[in-house]
Amino acid sequence: MRPAESGKPPYVARVEKIEADHRNNVRVRVRWYYRPEESIGGRRQFHGAKELFLSDHYDVQSAHTIEGKCIVHSFKNYTKLENVGAEDYFCRFEYKAATGAFTPDRIAVYCKCEMPYNPDDLMVQCEGCKDWQVTSANLSNSALFVFLQLFHACLEFFF
Repeated sequence: MRPAESGKPPYVARVEKIEADHRNNVRVRVRWYYRPEESIGGRRQFHGAKELFLSDHYDVQSAHTIEGKCIVHSFKNYTKLENVGAEDYFCRFEYKAATGAFTPDRIAVYCKCEMPYNPDDLMVQCEGCKDWQVTSANLSNSALFVFLQLFHACLEFFF
């Protein structure tokens, strides 16, 4: 949905209901998604770039504010996408806007750093110790080389 300020990214909402009044003005009842940086607590390291929180914030807007359609996937389905398009987002939390509470309030961690999985980061499982290691897709060649050396050293230790 079109933001009031130009230059801001569009808002994302789920259309719950579409109505027209006696003058044929079309209004939509929406349930807003929040971006992590819009929530109490802000963006954290494990939040993906395309992550949204389904909020308990409802509103009625003019249908003219709708800019287009996007797809908000479950986290599980998002991680299975072969190609993530500009219209693809994911949601793994519901968010109470007034209190800042999340549901679920805990999620599994998969990495030695004990952070939840961020689908923007590459994770590699050590075949020896079975621990997961996060590698950023944005690693420089030298950083990736060091990571792979450590990964292979771990393999040699266990085999």
